[in-house]
Amino acid sequence: MTDNSKELQVAAIENGTVIDHIPSEKLFSVVSILKLAQMPNNITIGFNLESKKIGKKGIIKIAGKFFAEDELNKIALVAPHAHINIIRNYEIVEKKSIMLPHELIGIVRCNNPKCITNNEPMKTHFTVVDENAGLLKCHYCEKEQNKKDVEIL
Repeated sequence: MTDNSKELQVAAIENGTVIDHIPSEKLFSVVSILKLAQMPNNITIGFNLESKKIGKKGIIKIAGKFFAEDELNKIALVAPHAHINIIRNYEIVEKKSIMLPHELIGIVRCNNPKCITNNEPMKTHFTVVDENAGLLKCHYCEKEQNKKDVEIL
């Protein structure tokens, strides 16, 4: 391979967001969480791409879309070490790592059927008790649950 024959594995976008370093096994969870199938934007998805950091990775490029903090927090539940690149005029203008926040408000459903959040029109509120173990605690009913078992709203 010559230096002139190197190409990007996924095409560049003019303006939008790139979600990079998604573990391959979590890529389609991120697609589902963000409801990308219903989005009219130009979207490029790369699956099982080579990564020096994690072996195989996924990448999503969404033209013309910039995510709100609560959307990034949803990604953090399934791909906590993914990276976000904000693109403007084909240049990366901002890079940030996704991190699970200390509190999750209105992002996941409590799995306790008796919790007030499942019986009254109010936002859920969870505290991250143990980030490494993925343990969340409901602010209202105090039930603990693993982030692997939660339903993302």
